[in-house]
Amino acid sequence: MSTHTVGAGQRRRDAPSSAAGRPRAAPPDDAPRQWHRGMTLIATISLFIGTRSAWTHAMLDRPPVAAVISACYAGILVCGVLALAVRGRRALVRVDAAVLFLAVALVLCGYWLTHGGTDEGVLTAQAANEIWHGHPIYGQPWPWLFGTPRSGLTKTMSGGADLTYGYPPLTALLAAPVHAVLHSAAAATLVTTGALIAGAVTLWLLLPAPWRSAATAVCLGFGILPGYARSGYPAVVALALLVPVVVRWPDTGAGGRLGRSGAARAVCLGAACAAQQLAWFLTPFLLIGLYAVRRPELGARSATALVARFAGVAALTWAGVNAYFAAQGFSAWLHGLLLPITQKAILHGQGLMGISYYFTAGSSRLDYYSYSSVLLLAGLLAATVLFARRLGTAVTVLPWLCFYLATRSQDGYFLMMTPLWLAAAATVPASSLAHAWQPRIPRVTGRRAKAAVAAALVAPALLCATVAAASPPPLRMEVLPRISGRAHPVVTAVTVRAVNTSGTALTPHFASRTGQGASNWWTITSGPATLAPHSSAVYVVRPAGGHHALPHGHQRMYLIAVTGKPMTISNARIETGGQGAAGG
Repeated sequence: MSTHTVGAGQRRRDAPSSAAGRPRAAPPDDAPRQWHRGMTLIATISLFIGTRSAWTHAMLDRPPVAAVISACYAGILVCGVLALAVRGRRALVRVDAAVLFLAVALVLCGYWLTHGGTDEGVLTAQAANEIWHGHPIYGQPWPWLFGTPRSGLTKTMSGGADLTYGYPPLTALLAAPVHAVLHSAAAATLVTTGALIAGAVTLWLLLPAPWRSAATAVCLGFGILPGYARSGYPAVVALALLVPVVVRWPDTGAGGRLGRSGAARAVCLGAACAAQQLAWFLTPFLLIGLYAVRRPELGARSATALVARFAGVAALTWAGVNAYFAAQGFSAWLHGLLLPITQKAILHGQGLMGISYYFTAGSSRLDYYSYSSVLLLAGLLAATVLFARRLGTAVTVLPWLCFYLATRSQDGYFLMMTPLWLAAAATVPASSLAHAWQPRIPRVTGRRAKAAVAAALVAPALLCATVAAASPPPLRMEVLPRISGRAHPVVTAVTVRAVNTSGTALTPHFASRTGQGASNWWTITSGPATLAPHSSAVYVVRPAGGHHALPHGHQRMYLIAVTGKPMTISNARIETGGQGAAGG
């Protein structure tokens, strides 16, 4: 038999048949793309993360929840098979919907198991309670909310702590009627968890079909954002409100009419700004991008008017949410809204400030990290104006770069807004900004020239950060610990000989750290409150509670001294003479 005959026979056997009763293969046009299958499979895999620990927790005291988790576990396995086995696009979309359903069920199970909230959650719940009873929420210290393992205390560089509510009021407003029923921090965490689910479903519905499971993974999978929601972070509410704003944002105001869709986006933007301060940083980038997209179509004047209407609706929404609280006490309200920016909280996070906190002896110019953060924000805004066609697709990512240079640079500022990155990637292609307006820069036409301009825009920020990182600590410290106990040795006090090498009087506040975070403030039992320029003094400081356990094994213990005005930090290692290992 010839090869030609075999090939023909094979083709006849593989060809679809029109005979009754014989199955038809799905036509090629209906077959889902392989990367769509991959998205679905990644979302399915993301649901595994945290499922076992939640099931183990539930089996201790909530077996019905454990049964639901077990059923979800079976569903995950089935969806994994279907993601690779179904042949049609509609069938794969149904699998995507099933994965979303399983994710929501697991998030609800997680909330049922843990809903006490961290400091953000208990603060929001307390604010909700005060709102329900008609009391002011800003400028009111609530010290009894802190000091527990779940409710951390935000210490300030002036030696104090932040005990007041420092978020816009929308989340607390939403939680107020819920708190009237639940009477606990669960009211706040229920609002944030509900907002996360609503935001995830909204994003799922708004994205093109092949991207939908990516929304499930980013919002509800991996166990990251659900953890923030169970903690009661108001930023989760802001995220949910920003989803419809960001999806296909270049379409806003098309044709010169804001319309219902554009007005709804503006209302959501204003409400997001009234929920958490992170939305403030995204807003100017969106307005710049919107103007750049609309100007070639409408002209400068009409585009400006359109953006002004959009911003005006957002501002009115924001003002409407805040009006009552501003009328209660304008100064306290304004201070509360600006608190995260102005409080001068103690260093924290994985950003550039770690050079001065973890890897050198300190810095006498920590304020320059803050300056560099502001300058980088300004530079990125200018770069977005000049290079809107290139950077416009990244407006949902650009705002968070400045936090890397700030003194508070924890990853939560970045990852809580990552679903917006996905929304832009899926719905804002480069073609939508191909004709965006960019101001012409004389003699700047080539890539090298544009790169030089971009570098010049961020250079001041990098220079300030370099000044902060390279500056020496203001205090030169020699420390001598007092250690007691044999089986479990502890530090009961530290004698510090401090020399102020700067030309500024300093009021130091002492704490210790063994890892990334600082302890509660140590008490100064001997030594001056203020150390004059170029002078020295001997301090005796005691840890909170009278003793501090020595670090284990190869861990190191440091004494830190910070000042608020100017912001400085000085680090000195506490030598324990090898007793840290014995103390374990």
